[in-house]
Amino acid sequence: MRSLLLIQLFLISIVAFAQQDVFQRLPLPDNGRVGEIVSPAAFLGYELGERFTEYARSVEYFHLLAANSPRISIEKYGESYEKRPLLMLTISDETNMARIDQIRLNQLALVNAAKEARPQVQSLVDGHPVINSYSYNIHGNEASSTEAAMQVAYELATTKDAALLAALKETVNLLFICINPDGRDRYVYWANSVARNTGGQEPRDLEHYAPWPNGRTNHYWFDLNRDWVWGVHPESRGHTTAYQKWMPQVHTDYHEQGYDANYFTVPGTTPRNLLLPDAYETWADTFGRANITEFNKKGLSYFTRDRFDFYYPSYGSSYPSVMGAIGMLTEQGGIGAHRAVETEDGYVLTLRQRVYDHYTTSLAQVKASARNRKELINYSVDAWNPLNSKASATAYLIENDGSDYFNDVLKMLLLNGVEVERTTENFSASATSFRTRVSAQKQYASGSLIVATEQPRHLFVNSILSNDLQIEDSVMYDMSTWSAPLAYNLEAYAFNRPVMVDTEPVTEVEESGMVVPVGGNGKAYAYVIDWSQRNAPRALAKLWKAGYRVRSANEGFVADDGSEFGAGSLIVLAGRNLERERSIETEMRQLAAAEKVNIHRFLTGRMKDGNDLASTRNFPVKPPRVAMLVEPPFNVYTSGQVYFLFDWETELPVERIRASTLSQTDIPKFGSRYGMADLNDYDVLILPDARNLEKVFGQSGQAELKRWLTNGGTLVSIGSSAEFFTKRSGFLKQQEIVSPDRDTSQESKQLSYSERTDYFGKQRIPGSALNATIDVSHPLAFGMKPEVYTLKFGSNSLKPDLRLQTVGRYATDASQLLASGYASPKNLASLAGNTWAGVRPYGSGRIVYFLDNPHYRMFWRGPSRMMQNAVMIVPGM
Repeated sequence: MRSLLLIQLFLISIVAFAQQDVFQRLPLPDNGRVGEIVSPAAFLGYELGERFTEYARSVEYFHLLAANSPRISIEKYGESYEKRPLLMLTISDETNMARIDQIRLNQLALVNAAKEARPQVQSLVDGHPVINSYSYNIHGNEASSTEAAMQVAYELATTKDAALLAALKETVNLLFICINPDGRDRYVYWANSVARNTGGQEPRDLEHYAPWPNGRTNHYWFDLNRDWVWGVHPESRGHTTAYQKWMPQVHTDYHEQGYDANYFTVPGTTPRNLLLPDAYETWADTFGRANITEFNKKGLSYFTRDRFDFYYPSYGSSYPSVMGAIGMLTEQGGIGAHRAVETEDGYVLTLRQRVYDHYTTSLAQVKASARNRKELINYSVDAWNPLNSKASATAYLIENDGSDYFNDVLKMLLLNGVEVERTTENFSASATSFRTRVSAQKQYASGSLIVATEQPRHLFVNSILSNDLQIEDSVMYDMSTWSAPLAYNLEAYAFNRPVMVDTEPVTEVEESGMVVPVGGNGKAYAYVIDWSQRNAPRALAKLWKAGYRVRSANEGFVADDGSEFGAGSLIVLAGRNLERERSIETEMRQLAAAEKVNIHRFLTGRMKDGNDLASTRNFPVKPPRVAMLVEPPFNVYTSGQVYFLFDWETELPVERIRASTLSQTDIPKFGSRYGMADLNDYDVLILPDARNLEKVFGQSGQAELKRWLTNGGTLVSIGSSAEFFTKRSGFLKQQEIVSPDRDTSQESKQLSYSERTDYFGKQRIPGSALNATIDVSHPLAFGMKPEVYTLKFGSNSLKPDLRLQTVGRYATDASQLLASGYASPKNLASLAGNTWAGVRPYGSGRIVYFLDNPHYRMFWRGPSRMMQNAVMIVPGM
């Protein structure tokens, strides 16, 4: 026992020594007071790495630097959901800062002069600094990089080092100081609140376990490092807009990974975007070696060419690459490390080291960019030149189907600086259909979008619009397809020769809503909102909030003037809303304008074809009482997508109920006493993706859930949660789930250890687009098209039967199932013809199944109406 005690004391002393020594071993420069400028340590009252800095305090420091240094300016480019400012620093030497606006305009001139004669381009290059940018802290709980940014900005503002001063003359440095301040503060306030005075290096300590949903995500629990392209969130729209104003030559995205890992720097691993210039890999290696040189001097551990690929173009590391820059990633070990943690090999990783490492690579990038100024500018000039494109497409055409998803794609393209044209005449040409993958002559209607690839952002255009990007291997960090026309379920075509048609430029999205009279301007009988409109669910939520009684059309119908309305169209009968007789006309006009929906005003309820407006077949839809279970085991991202869809986009209240309030399995019912949630208070229960649902619903919990369903409840289940309500778990033995047969071949049994990663990678579907059909007569599919692309992860499906109302079905021909991405023939054969979305009656209630997430990251929007239907329409069917 005495020996054991001595060993323990010895280990404690080593940890304490490591903590005390780290600030001496990894010193951050203090250049003293320069005017009003002091070091971060002097300003904050503690050394960087001693604790986490609240975002507002760091903002104060950045403003101090900008106000007192001629080398720094600060710009607010947006604000987060929680109203925190989003800031970018511009840093260079005094001479460059005095003409910074001209430098920016010159940079944009280089972007657009890519096809000019070489001497003309070279005249712009001479004397032009390389534009060098950084995005810090896009994942809020990867908090060391904003700390490092304070030291980087201080050093660049006050340095007297000749080499760094010379580098500032050759560079303009853009620092996005914190992409995700809401997530950062969520993490930082928690981390500081649980910090131990005696330190918490032991990995099992509370300090290393941030509560759900932790700080990685933004306010709506989204991973902002998947949103650079799509601009779903204000943080992303802000930094993408700011990026487009500069179009840098070099960009690095700063991250952290699990704390047992050493520092990752470029190059990365496969798969790669094969459209990028061949020189990209060489340049990534150049910057990686610049980081390595500094790490070697200081004995810091690192690795390259492993784990991280940059294939998905909506990362902060890959987005710049498809914009003609050298886009890069750094990953510091540190997630969950708090201020210090003992790693798996007994090393104590400190917050100070994480700050120091990011500071080191940030300055290494400034110097490496300066050393290669002219060559880097020329790399971008060549990358912006469409004559250097590796893609065969000359243009993409997207048909204007009148849907608002068409506008979503247009907004995305304009946000990213893409040149877009609109056809002003009908024309005929041969092109390859995204839907059929067949090349044929076709007539295209006026009003279609034409996106030519002969433009500076051709790399982006081909990467985002193509449905046929080559994939080197199937083992990837993220998803294997993201083609925008597929994501938004639009008809699109690729041309491989010049398109001859009259067009006009499109520079803004036209959106409006109005009340449209049908049959004249007499007294209104009813108002109708076609449900296929993007904002129709939001309009319905507003009608409910105002107290209107609303019906949903069971089938499509045609008015006397020939106007057609689809199934699900909302019907507001004036005679059923008599208490609003004096205000209904004004309120409908206000609703149409505010929500940008067209509302048709009818003088009669008699229809030319289909059910009359007041038919009892058109069923009432009432505001549902909706709950969604959150916290473990429910996936934070899937939960956030549902949360965002209803809270922000639809404005329909959805209560977020902690799963722990339902976790007891020995109580007779879900009681409301002592904070327990009563299931009977809700009409709809949403279960985001989750494994091990038996931890939430024990035997008594399942019995209560079945009673609730029998009495008329609507259960909406997503992903793995949907699989729980099948024969596999025993909850519903009648519902079978289909999985591909396990590989028992002799070949698989003889795999070597090194072959296993690639082999098992090919057994999964890593986010691929599959062709699917939709039963649009079912309320779950109201407002949709009969065909859709569903995004598939995994390989399970539901087996159709008479009791399962199949609404979304995979294409029956396995050879035609894969629309884009990767999936093995074996997996495709297993899925073909089976169900991925459906409804199963249960007593007076129903279970809604979504084996595929219908609104993945809120950019895969083609199937997303199904989720709104499940909550707002299906309960009334």
